[in-house]
Amino acid sequence: MRDLVTSPHVAYRDGLARGVLLFQRCDACSAAVFPPRVVCPSCGGADLSTEQSAGLGEVYSTTAVAAKDGEPYAVCLIDLDEGFRMMSTVTGVAAADVEIGSRVTLVVEDGDPPRPTFVGGTGR
Repeated sequence: MRDLVTSPHVAYRDGLARGVLLFQRCDACSAAVFPPRVVCPSCGGADLSTEQSAGLGEVYSTTAVAAKDGEPYAVCLIDLDEGFRMMSTVTGVAAADVEIGSRVTLVVEDGDPPRPTFVGGTGR
């Protein structure tokens, strides 16, 4: 069992605290791996390298979720340019206006813990 100090999730959280999005790449098959893991889901390889994402991607799917205060927010699946998909929110545009296929850019919001979100979401 890996030590929690060196776990892939701790490295991911530490990256967010520095304002960067980290992911892994399998040394055996080159698959992009996200969320952080100890083995590659594609080939089962245990040698995973950590890389920094440029934070650029495309909205794969989106839905508007009603918040307690009544203002909906967009929950989206984002395909990052490095080859992995993650769930996040898109801000800076009304939830109903986020378009599938539109380009988005990562913004790490301060907080405890820091939260990866995206801006953009309209136009292609």
